[in-house]
Amino acid sequence: MAVTRGTHTTPLRTRRSRRITGTALLTALALGLTGCGSGDGGQDTGREAEEEGAAARDAPAKVAPRLIGDGSTAFTGEQPNQPEVSRLAPGETPPQFVVFSWDGAGEDSNKLFSRFREIGREYDAHMTYFLSGVYLLPESERTAYQPPGHAPGASDIGYLKDENIAATLEQVRGAWLDGSEIGTHFNGHFCGPSGVDSWSAEDWISETEQAKWMVQNWKTTTGWTELEPLPFDYDEELVGGRTPCLEGRDALLEAADELGFRYDSSGNGKQVWPEQIDGIWDVPLQAVPMPGRSFETLSMDYNFMVNQSGPTSGDPAMHTTWGNQMRDGLLAAFDRAYEGNRAPLIIGNHFNSWNGGVYMDAVEEVIKDVCPKEDVHCVSFRQLVDWLDAQDPDLLDALRTLDVGERPAGGWETFPAAPADPATEPDTQPTA
Repeated sequence: MAVTRGTHTTPLRTRRSRRITGTALLTALALGLTGCGSGDGGQDTGREAEEEGAAARDAPAKVAPRLIGDGSTAFTGEQPNQPEVSRLAPGETPPQFVVFSWDGAGEDSNKLFSRFREIGREYDAHMTYFLSGVYLLPESERTAYQPPGHAPGASDIGYLKDENIAATLEQVRGAWLDGSEIGTHFNGHFCGPSGVDSWSAEDWISETEQAKWMVQNWKTTTGWTELEPLPFDYDEELVGGRTPCLEGRDALLEAADELGFRYDSSGNGKQVWPEQIDGIWDVPLQAVPMPGRSFETLSMDYNFMVNQSGPTSGDPAMHTTWGNQMRDGLLAAFDRAYEGNRAPLIIGNHFNSWNGGVYMDAVEEVIKDVCPKEDVHCVSFRQLVDWLDAQDPDLLDALRTLDVGERPAGGWETFPAAPADPATEPDTQPTA
C-alpha cells in the first residue's frame, strides 16, 4: 500500500473557552457539516436549549469544508470547544489537569464510545480517543494493511463489522466537534517478543502512516462516498499516541519528531509534572494507589483487572468490590495531586466489559466527581501540551522538583521562591 507522509506544524494558539456546552450536532451545523454527531444527544430542556443557542452564537466563523484526498477528511477550520491557554504566574496555584484517554476507541454493540462522549459533554470533560486505524478498515480490505514483521492483513485485535465501522466514524466525527482529541493506538496491536517491542523507528513510521492512511481513505475502502467527511485534517490532528501494551516506546520516540508527534503516553511514571525527551512531551501513565493493597498499580483499567482477577474476568461476586477499588484508587490519586503538587493526573482506559463492566462504571464515577471541582480541567493530551508549551520553562522546572503529593513548603503564593535581591539583602558581614 502506498502512503504519503504529510508535513506537520502545530503553532501554539490561544483558544476559546471550554465552557461552551452545545451539542455536536449544533456545532456541526454552525460549521456547515449537517448530520455530524447527531446520533447520541439527549432530550432538550429549556436550559439545554439556551446553552445550545449560546454555543451556536459563540461558535467559530463558518468555514466551507475543504475536502482532502478522496473526501474522507476535510479541513473545516479551527477545532471548536477548545480551552483558553494562559501562562501561569509565579505565586499562582497551578490548575489541576486530568486526562481521560481511551485505547482503541471503536464503537461496537456496547456503545461505550457514545456513552463517554455524552458523559464528557455533561461534565465538561474533553478526552483523548486513541483510534486504532484498523477500526476504519473493512475486513474485506484487510490486506491493504501491511504490518511490520507480520503477514498482510494480520491484526491481533481483529476488524470491526461494517455497521461498527460506520458507528465509529460517527463517534470520531462527533468527538472532534465536541472538542476532544483523536490520537492513535496504531493498528494491529501486536504484543510480546515478535510484536511492536521488536520494531525499529522505520517500522513505527510505516505503522503510523498506515494508521493515517486508513483514516484518510475510508471512503475508498468502504465505498461509502455519500457519508460526511471527518471534519479535520488528520496530518494536523495527529500529534501523539500510546503504543500497544506500552511496548516499543524507545524506537517510537526515535521516529516521533519525523511523525510530527508532540507527546507520547506509552511510558510508566509517577504523579509528577511531565518533562520533554528530545522535544517530545513524556506524559506517561502513572502509579496510583491500589486501596487495601501494599503496592500501587498503573492508572489503567487493565492493570487494575490484572491485580484483581488476572488477565481475564473473575468471580462475579467480586465485581462490585473490584470496581470500587479502581474508583477509590483513582480518587485517592486525584486527591494527593489536587492537595499536593498539582501534577496532571493521567488515566488510561479501554472500552470494555471486563468483570461485568465495573471499570467503565468506575471511570464514569470519577469523571462525575472530579471534573466539576474548582480549578479542575478535564482535558485531552493535546490541550495539556498546548498549556505546557505556553509556560515559563523555569517555572515548569520548579514544578518538577515537587515529588508525588508534595505541596510547596511555603504554599503556592511563595512558589517558586524568588532569589534574593542583593540590593535589599541585609548586611551580614562581620564587623571589626
